[in-house]
Amino acid sequence: MHAKSFQKRCTTNNVYLSSYRIMWAIVIFDLPVVRKEDRQAAAKFRSNLLDLGFSMVQFSVYFKLLSSPEELESISNKIKRILPGKGKVEIIYITDKQYENIISYYGSSPQPNKNKAEQLWLF
Repeated sequence: MHAKSFQKRCTTNNVYLSSYRIMWAIVIFDLPVVRKEDRQAAAKFRSNLLDLGFSMVQFSVYFKLLSSPEELESISNKIKRILPGKGKVEIIYITDKQYENIISYYGSSPQPNKNKAEQLWLF
């Protein structure tokens, strides 16, 4: 799920993508699932996030890499259109550079940092 960090600088033949310009959209939510219709709405919301290109990190945490800050408004509008009728949904935006600093644990064991930036030149 972890993408490489990109850097951007335009020249004649190549593109350098900046890890300060590339953004991550993180959708976190707490939806009711007591009634059958609530569970169905929550499942549909999760499915719709996957259809929008998000990846599930935890059952109610989804990440998506955005190629530019201009995509923020577009993805926000798409999420607004698929919101379930109940529950809480939050969208957090961070830069790719900030994403590199995520610290993960499995139980009490720290996990290797898979988020370290790697420069990529596109020719």
